[in-house]
Formats: sequence, C-alpha cells, structure tokens
Amino acid sequence: MSDSDKVFNVLFLCTGNSARSIIAESVLNRVGVGRFKAFSAGSFPSGEVHPFTLELLKKLNYKTDDLRSKSWDEFAGDGAPEMDFVFTVCDKAAGEVCPIWPGQPMTAHWPFPDPAECEGTDVEKRLIFAETYGMIERRLDIFVNLPMASLDRLSLKKRLDEIGQDNKAPAE
Repeated sequence: MSDSDKVFNVLFLCTGNSARSIIAESVLNRVGVGRFKAFSAGSFPSGEVHPFTLELLKKLNYKTDDLRSKSWDEFAGDGAPEMDFVFTVCDKAAGEVCPIWPGQPMTAHWPFPDPAECEGTDVEKRLIFAETYGMIERRLDIFVNLPMASLDRLSLKKRLDEIGQDNKAPAE
C-alpha cells in the first residue's frame, strides 16, 4: 500500500478530553474521511464530553453518539490502533510525560484555548466553543491537504510544527 492509499491514524490529546480534542477528532473524521481516522483521549479525562461540545457538533450535523471522554492509556497498550500522528491540543497535556506510542508516530503541539474553562454567560461560552471549532477546522483543513506522499519525514515534521504556531494557522 502506498502513502497515497494509506489511512493515517491520528490521536488528539488534551488533559480532560471533553472539548478541544473531541472537536478535533470529529472534524478530522469528517474532512479526512477515507484518508484519516481520528481518535481523542486525555491524560486525566473528565469522564464526559462537555455539553456545549456536543451541542455545537450536533448543530453542525456531526454524529456524536460514539463520542466519549477517555484515557490516553487506551491508545498505549496492546491491541490499540497504531498511530501515525499524535497532536497535543492543550499546553497541560504537552507538558506531561506521554506514554510510549506504538509505531513511533510523528508528534506536534497544536495549542488551542480551552473553551471548557471560559467564563461568562451561556451565549458567551457558546461563542468561545464556536471560535475554537473554527481554529481547529482551519488547522485540520491545512493538515489534510499536505502532500503526505511527497514530503520526507523532516519536511513533514516542520510543516506540522508550522501549523501549530498560532491560532490562525499558516496559509499554504
């Protein structure tokens, strides 16, 4: 199987696995269908997906039935899918000692503000969730359009790091 036929497994990590990583999993499974299979997990999972995460994703016609907050340990043990990419989406998870991932996936840090920690009215909170969704979607649009087959590992790592540089995400 060539890289152009390969389905790449991608794991998004956060501390609580209730908002950002869940959103990233959902978006990549939609925009990367057939080329990418996304998963998400947390170092200290909250045990539930944030209600505003579910509300937003449902409003945007995402399937949410199978979404759940889970530990990253599920992806480090025997029988776990082998990851090609692992992205941390919060600064706390990026600073933690991660498990050893089978297959030596490529890693990058793509920080996003945590909408689950925002304060204000429900309207203001929903706006922050929507803004975070937009940032995640922009980065993943760039990611799925990378020429995977024509980039060597070092060039690909450089591009992944560039995507995570700021919340606007670099232009092509």
